[in-house]
Amino acid sequence: MSTTHVSSHARRWWALAVLSIAQLMVALDATVINIALPRAQLSLHFSTGNRQWLITAYALAFGSLLLLGGRLSDLWGRRNSLFVGLAGFALASALGGTAHSFSMLVTARAVQGVFGALLAPAALAALTVTFTEPKERAKAFAIYGAIGGSGAAIGLLLGGALTQWASWRWCLFINLFFAAAALVGVALFVNGDKGHHRTRLDVLGTALASGGLFFVVYGLGHAVTTSWSNNYTWSSLVVGVALLALFILWQQRSKHPLLPLRLLLDRTRSGSLIALFITSVGMFGVSLFLAYYLQSTLGFSPMRTGIAFLPLVAAIAFTATIASARLLAKVGPRPLIPVGMVLGMMGMILFTRLPANSDYVDHVLPGLVVLGMGLGLIFAPATASATAAIQHRDAGAASALVNTTQQVGGSMGTALLNTIAVSVSLHAMQHLKSPSRLSSKTLATAATLHGYAVAFWWAAGFFGVGAVITFFMLESGVPEFESDLVPLL
Repeated sequence: MSTTHVSSHARRWWALAVLSIAQLMVALDATVINIALPRAQLSLHFSTGNRQWLITAYALAFGSLLLLGGRLSDLWGRRNSLFVGLAGFALASALGGTAHSFSMLVTARAVQGVFGALLAPAALAALTVTFTEPKERAKAFAIYGAIGGSGAAIGLLLGGALTQWASWRWCLFINLFFAAAALVGVALFVNGDKGHHRTRLDVLGTALASGGLFFVVYGLGHAVTTSWSNNYTWSSLVVGVALLALFILWQQRSKHPLLPLRLLLDRTRSGSLIALFITSVGMFGVSLFLAYYLQSTLGFSPMRTGIAFLPLVAAIAFTATIASARLLAKVGPRPLIPVGMVLGMMGMILFTRLPANSDYVDHVLPGLVVLGMGLGLIFAPATASATAAIQHRDAGAASALVNTTQQVGGSMGTALLNTIAVSVSLHAMQHLKSPSRLSSKTLATAATLHGYAVAFWWAAGFFGVGAVITFFMLESGVPEFESDLVPLL
């Protein structure tokens, strides 16, 4: 084996480490601020009603600009996009950490989302064009998928630790360390690509896609804070869907499409995107309701709540790096993803039986482990398959499609499952109020747990449907690569 090959081989794995750091920073920032919100509210004196905007501002900017960010990474080159994305994300985090007003903090979160929308597709695109050999690709995407799938849980743990031991501001300052390490790593290990400057940016397509995604994400977020019957919720969703429909029609005519529709013609890619969407819808039942359950019902501290999610992270890492890495290159995604969906369904069913006075080991831990094993079998193979057979010029667009699918799925899951849980809990509370000797606190807890259980059943149903769809949509065998897709390293 030549020295050049050894060096090239080592650089690829160092590049994976760098790209994984960037992905982790973006993934955990969706949840790291959640546990810090009460402390931030006390510090900056903003209302509970406005608190949601610190989450929504990030989600709106991130979700609506992902397709644009992906195409820009194709035009500018992945390395340049990573530099800009990391530097911008770090500066926005510094601005948020030093915020002295609510408006300043919201602005910082929105700017984080803007640069995150450039960073996330660029990182995945760089990974896609760096690892092309099936066995290496399977291992690389297993590690990357495990980190991405664990990001929300790691964010809860990190947010709890920083809030409890330091300050809520460190939930933002921590990104400076991630970004600094990633910037150095990109400079050292990620090779530059020229980008496709001859291709023009589809301005109309950008406006339609960004506007459509903005209104869809806003409508779903509005449903969380109000209800599905609210006029603004439905008007936003209708406008968003209409703009996205016009976007699809325009992409069929555009000479330089923002999202080349040929990417959606492959069955395995479409099936993998559906898998990521359904998983993002379903898994938010855990990060949302289980965090509430552990803190409000069982009285866990923020730090203890974060630690409680560690088995989920460990299970994802185990199945992603052991099973997916070894099997994906041999059998392809079809056996793995449907089995992961079934395990996800079983994990959700276990959570439907959570009692008011729970023993963590007996009632919470089994569901976390089973669900984590399922997610590890879904994220890595689905992400790898969704970006397989992609030419260099489309790597950013395909990577943005993966991120957009997950972002919209997560927003929809949060809105839908939260609405189900709240409406069921209110109905149960009215029913339980009829002649009862139970205290109001006991009644409220029982009603809340019933709402959680119904939401978990819905999440289990999503995973069950996903198992059937992916079994029939995914093709057998390992996805092949386009002839012009050669390693960058």
